[in-house]
Amino acid sequence: MVYHKQLGDEWSAAARDLRSQLRAAVEAHFASKQQQREQQQEQQQQSARALHVIGRSHKQKVELDEGFVTERLLVNARELVYKQVEGAFSQPNSGIAAQMLSWAQDVTRGSSDHDMLGAPWGQPLELYCGNGNFTVALAPCFRQVIATEVSKASVEAARFNLTANGAENVFIARMAAHEFTETWKSKGTRNRLKGMTPWDELELRTLLVDPPRAGLDDESRQLLGDFSNVVYISCNPETLARDMGAVAATHRVARFAVFDQFPYTDHVECGAYLVWR
Repeated sequence: MVYHKQLGDEWSAAARDLRSQLRAAVEAHFASKQQQREQQQEQQQQSARALHVIGRSHKQKVELDEGFVTERLLVNARELVYKQVEGAFSQPNSGIAAQMLSWAQDVTRGSSDHDMLGAPWGQPLELYCGNGNFTVALAPCFRQVIATEVSKASVEAARFNLTANGAENVFIARMAAHEFTETWKSKGTRNRLKGMTPWDELELRTLLVDPPRAGLDDESRQLLGDFSNVVYISCNPETLARDMGAVAATHRVARFAVFDQFPYTDHVECGAYLVWR
């Protein structure tokens, strides 16, 4: 909740009362559905207990009790845990988000970063990794994952999520996509790349991008052609078509999926898996 005046004890007391009412309403709602299995009811009750209230004013933020929620997604029979921080980007539809992660795992199993038996051996590059949404899901599928993200808060959340899910084979660089691209092309060095596998030892063949609605920047778009496999997740079909057009002569669409993240709206999420012709 956002205000134009400072928040004091009176607001905190009212917020606690609101929180109690909301938690009671959530628990009552799910308790009335007798068809829900006991395990589902327990998960939903946990969700109610995890309901937090946040107040914002100028240079002020009051959290009751936390500034994040913990989200659990079941992806291919494995539970993934995510810390979703208030104010940061997250997938709006958890059910569809799980399907997107499952799809990404499925298409990359057939990439050239795997041997004939499907064992991982390469290192994919992920641009715009955010809080590690796809990173967490794909880490077990590869020997190592190199990821970039410019937001400090998102990088911190991503590192938390990787640790929570036992993913130790990921290197995250807090850099903009175009900065990483320029450095990779020149085989240069930056302080934020310390600890990363040396350039000449990296085997980057698969690229995963999940850019904002504006699509890829010019440098990243040019980068598409250097990868034999590209997984492109897009919330804007128009910029997806534009960016795919940049590699139409060298790549073909091997897999394509549409995810209805936003029911009853004109917006749609797309997944495209491109491979060299």
